[in-house]
Amino acid sequence: MFTFSEIVGHGQIKEHLQAAIQGDKPFHAYIFQGEVGVGKETVARTFAAGLQCQGEGEKPCTACVSCRQIESGNQPDVIWVTRDRSSLGVEEIREQLCNTMEIKPFSSPYKIYIVPEAEKMTEAAQNALLKTIEEPPKYGIVILLTSNISALLPTIQSRCLILEFRPLSTPAVEEYLKTHCQVPDYLAKESAIFAQGNLGKAMRYVRSEEFIERKDKVLSLLRNVNRMDVADMLAVIKDLGARKDEVRDYIDLMALWYRDVLIFKATKNINQLLFQQESSVIAKEASNRSYEKIEEILQAFEKAKVRLKANVSFEVALELMLSTLKE
Repeated sequence: MFTFSEIVGHGQIKEHLQAAIQGDKPFHAYIFQGEVGVGKETVARTFAAGLQCQGEGEKPCTACVSCRQIESGNQPDVIWVTRDRSSLGVEEIREQLCNTMEIKPFSSPYKIYIVPEAEKMTEAAQNALLKTIEEPPKYGIVILLTSNISALLPTIQSRCLILEFRPLSTPAVEEYLKTHCQVPDYLAKESAIFAQGNLGKAMRYVRSEEFIERKDKVLSLLRNVNRMDVADMLAVIKDLGARKDEVRDYIDLMALWYRDVLIFKATKNINQLLFQQESSVIAKEASNRSYEKIEEILQAFEKAKVRLKANVSFEVALELMLSTLKE
């Protein structure tokens, strides 16, 4: 388990939450908004641990009974709301949260509910939750974690304190990887650059023995896009792995490459490119594509990620994306 001082970045958010712990004045409902992998769960767990901590001095102390329970996932008054399906339904919210909020904490000052991927709540589930956070007991705290706040009802948003988690700086991610993941400097630097400030994504990159090899396959696809048909490209992407998290990472890499194309078309400045070693191919692509087409391709990448997240067929989502590259 992390202390606040061990969490990279998010300085203002950490200061706010530490003040809430020290002053014993947390808000009754929070929304932690930010992309997947940016650190929302880590901060939520640390905040919950700090509020329930029985130690002295800096909280969480990581050593008291409550802190050890949180680390092992057994703190009875910190509840992680789970779901069995792609969406989080009204019965699950009622059973795990609404119907148990009135039961006083077992051994702690607060009863804390953490809802990962809160955007997956159905409208009925959100309305049930709304009734609970409108008049919560003094000890009740709800933390909603989301990468898509627009999926939450305005009435939910208006009753929560919203904390926006932004990407970290590339040097901060690189330093963390070198210090905590014991990886070669070149891999830490490259992973930090391609992760674009997302520490969770960067750690996935450095932990994958095949990251460099697979990144090279993606780049090969982009270099040869004009000589491949959609079926060939789809075969390459499927070969990279059918796990949605992994495929989204490769789509992100493709999007970064095309952002370089857009940047080069606008500036003709190689020094601004992430993929500087690809500058000759990027320059050629920039001359062959209009601004409108590059924007259309970038939008196609985002649409593919949305479709994958919504459980649209893997093949359909990728084929639509790759067709845009070929048009």
